[in-house]
Amino acid sequence: MTISTKHNDIETITGQNYVNEVFETVKKRNPNETEFHQVVKEIFDSLVPVFARHPEYMEQSILERIVEPERLITFRVPWVDDWGKVQVNRGFRVQYNSAIGPYKGGLRFHPTVNASIIKFLGFEQIFKNALTGQPIGGGKGGADFDPKGKSDAEIMRFTQSFMTELSRHIGPDIDVPAGDIGVGAREIGFLFGQYKRIRGGYEAGILTGKGLGYGGSLTRTEATGYGTVYFMQEMLKEKGLSFKGSTVVVSGSGNVSIYAIEKAAQLGAKVVACSDSEGYIFDSNGLNLETVKRLKEVERKRISAYVEEHPHAKYVQGSDGIWSIPCDIALPCATQNEINKKSAKMLVANGLKAVGEGANMPSTSEAIDVFLDNQILFAPAKAANAGGVAVSALEMAQNSARLSWTFEEVDAKLQDIMTNIYRNCVEAAEDYGHPGNLVVGANIAGFKKVADAMIAQGVI
Repeated sequence: MTISTKHNDIETITGQNYVNEVFETVKKRNPNETEFHQVVKEIFDSLVPVFARHPEYMEQSILERIVEPERLITFRVPWVDDWGKVQVNRGFRVQYNSAIGPYKGGLRFHPTVNASIIKFLGFEQIFKNALTGQPIGGGKGGADFDPKGKSDAEIMRFTQSFMTELSRHIGPDIDVPAGDIGVGAREIGFLFGQYKRIRGGYEAGILTGKGLGYGGSLTRTEATGYGTVYFMQEMLKEKGLSFKGSTVVVSGSGNVSIYAIEKAAQLGAKVVACSDSEGYIFDSNGLNLETVKRLKEVERKRISAYVEEHPHAKYVQGSDGIWSIPCDIALPCATQNEINKKSAKMLVANGLKAVGEGANMPSTSEAIDVFLDNQILFAPAKAANAGGVAVSALEMAQNSARLSWTFEEVDAKLQDIMTNIYRNCVEAAEDYGHPGNLVVGANIAGFKKVADAMIAQGVI
């Protein structure tokens, strides 16, 4: 029996019992969705102290409501490959929560995409977006399509088919998608063109991450990577530490990773390693960022090609081993659950001081426990990597006003947003009895903003 059926006994039910009860219901309703279960449990566990102070959240069944998507859309995506064969993929969009604004969240094109992945990303996005202070709700989407190895023409045909269905469900004041893994400037351009073709008008605010020539925002490309480093900078500063003189390891070599590397290096760090899905490179002299950018952004090559131009560097097959490299700061920017308990212990043993999550949920719950138990400074993803969606919201604002801000203006706003997110996380953690635990702080700060808005709007 759930809490909503025992209203008269509400004061006798502890926050922990409430959380446990709702989580068991989540598992029963969503069997075999391991990634979704993982993120729900991590967030729920952080919220236990909130319910003792705010029993109205239990009375209003906020957990039961917030964990259930307002809408989950699944659709077929047929397209024709270069050999004339019809291929079929599965598309998704979860419109999770619109209490504080239109749904906002990226599209991911990757063969691992399924309902569990999309729901985990969408649920996390609710609280991340709330932390930015911008008026945006939580959503996410994508398809089990792999852009790797596909021609530009194939990607265009796939994205056009995908948008033909997605366009029924989105709009500048309803749901504004963006890019994510496998969806970069090329894909966003094709998606935007198809939406414009279908709608018969120019709605710049329908997507973010657009090209600068058709409504995009300066700093958007850099935003997630830069934002992660800005958040880390605030966290390190409070402990008398900094990027200057630190050795840094960054996983991944996509958009987030490249610009985390760039900003960390600008702040005086030596970034010695990055990776892709096949392996990692280690350069004891510090990575040559221009080479990495050209290989990944222009030539679309594997990261192993780096050693052909820098033979003193080392390439190792298999990306997991990147966490065996001693470093002061680790920035996991590749994918979910890339740091497990074993890797976390290895990092700690090698002198790690801080972790900043640039990817979504890149550390397992066991790995996070290792970091926190060893007093490692830990910046959780929903706070540290919120810079991308924050600047997406700024892009929406520019589109609405038909304005274009300078790089410096947007970058300054991004720094302010990341600083405010850090402060709000610290204050929430302290206020609810977990000083220094930014996982708890981020979850509580994001949850309370959304929960209060839900209560104010009634049962909908």
